[in-house]
Amino acid sequence: MRAMLVDDERLALIKLQLMLEELTPVQIIAAYTDPYEALKAAPELDPEVIFLDIDMPEMNGVQAGEMLQNLCPRAKIVFVTAYNNYAVDAFELNALDYVLKPVSRARLLKTFQRLEERIELEPDKNITDHQIMIRSLQSLRFERGGQPLSNIRWRTSKAQELFAYLFHNRNRFVSKDSLIDLLWPDFNLKKASTHLYTTIYQVRQCLKQGEIDLLINNVSGGEGYTLETGSALIDSYEWEKGILTLEPASTDNVQEHQRLLDFYTGDYLGDYDYLWAESERQRLRTIWLHHALSLAAYYIETSKIPEAVTIYQRVVRLQPYSEQGYFGLMKTYDMIGERSGVEEQYNTLTALWNGELGIGLSANITRWYEEWKQHNFRSL
Repeated sequence: MRAMLVDDERLALIKLQLMLEELTPVQIIAAYTDPYEALKAAPELDPEVIFLDIDMPEMNGVQAGEMLQNLCPRAKIVFVTAYNNYAVDAFELNALDYVLKPVSRARLLKTFQRLEERIELEPDKNITDHQIMIRSLQSLRFERGGQPLSNIRWRTSKAQELFAYLFHNRNRFVSKDSLIDLLWPDFNLKKASTHLYTTIYQVRQCLKQGEIDLLINNVSGGEGYTLETGSALIDSYEWEKGILTLEPASTDNVQEHQRLLDFYTGDYLGDYDYLWAESERQRLRTIWLHHALSLAAYYIETSKIPEAVTIYQRVVRLQPYSEQGYFGLMKTYDMIGERSGVEEQYNTLTALWNGELGIGLSANITRWYEEWKQHNFRSL
């Protein structure tokens, strides 16, 4: 496992390096006391994990962590610091772990256990070299053997939407009339039909050039089309099947739960303003939200607070109108003593619901916050 270390204190850097080499099968590929040098070298080094001090005079470690995540998106960040007041910022950045100095051997082993579990959760390990995956979560794209296909370029936005609609109704009959009504509602029938034939041809050519084995067949005497997906994998289908067949989270299957949570990269066709996709988008979003909240509850029950915080942060990012996400963050921040985090989430939720939506918060959230505030004010 390739690791990069960044800490402005040279003695702390040496101690961490010796401890890592003693306890774990890790290769220290670089160690820096200057965060700017680390940022410059990181893309070429391509580390799998970065141990990063937060409190550095040259640059705040949280800022450096954000830059490093952009430069090395595959790398896992582990914050190491003598202060605990950065915990909320570390969780916000989706860091793998947050370790307080002085670092103990037992704590470091726990960090590497999390790291190994996370690496094992990388999706698509079992996809064959030639198998096509059609991804529709967030954006429409293709992969072969787990690798993105970058040579797919739709000639027009109409061609992309036509394929997306056929994909949405895959392996089912789609009439020409429905496609014309969807894509060219203001054209006369003759002109709209010409555009339809041309666009179908463009889509077929695009798939052919990308060597994607999907067939668009004329059916019902030429009155419509069917997109045959054959052996291609569909990300949303595989994800939903995994969710529905998985038992509640336990020590035996929590890794699979986390893999499925991470597999959901965004809403169904979320990058496109396709009104016809909204029903499916909402259905899958609801499944994901229920699964995310259930897994977060399991992490809290098993005292894995950082993991729970990361899930709740993702909930409010992907579904900003979810009361449960904000409420979960409030309660988990309370568990780790981050009062400012509790107040920030409550104020954000109040402004969102009272300001944008014009409705009040749920009574149980308001009651919990008032009781929390009274307790914390009395303890000051």
